Amino acid sequence: MAQELEIEFKTLLHASDYQKIYQHYQFDKQPYTDQTNIYFDTPDQQLRQQRFGLRIRRFRDDQGELTLKCPTKGHGLLEITDTLSKEQLVNLLQNQTILTSGAVAEKLLESSIAIEQLQPIASLRTKRYELQLPIGLLALDESWYGKIHDYELELEVTDEVQGKADFKSLLETFQIPYTPGENKIMRAISNQ
Repeated sequence: MAQELEIEFKTLLHASDYQKIYQHYQFDKQPYTDQTNIYFDTPDQQLRQQRFGLRIRRFRDDQGELTLKCPTKGHGLLEITDTLSKEQLVNLLQNQTILTSGAVAEKLLESSIAIEQLQPIASLRTKRYELQLPIGLLALDESWYGKIHDYELELEVTDEVQGKADFKSLLETFQIPYTPGENKIMRAISNQ
């Protein structure tokens, strides 16, 4: 189980801008992560109403994690993650449910969310490259959901003010326009 404050800045990218970043940081020589997110909510959208995001993430090697993202004051999100064994992952996906114990379940119950009412609502597959830079963790994503295929650049930082300035500078360096977009869960839900 892990809990951390996630502070990240993002922009959607055109394919040409994705290629600029990909080539500059030589991601063709880097390993990538192939991951599928399965998002959950209750039929009456209790998580969405509280601005929570809940997902099971399945990695290419059949490892997984259960993550709940909760709003905080300021720009960041509280991210609570329970690691899943291969057996747990397969069982949860087959039964279309989540763990009933662990840090995520504890936070859901504390927030009056009935775990037995949760159901899958959307999925999204991402090919992700990551690179630790002095300014933060850079993530370059190519995602597929519904009939949509898009690109996104993220910078995960530890300081909101400095991170915002560094992200703006990064975009200016590569002459990439800032294109805000909904988070992945909202994009996936809207395009299933």
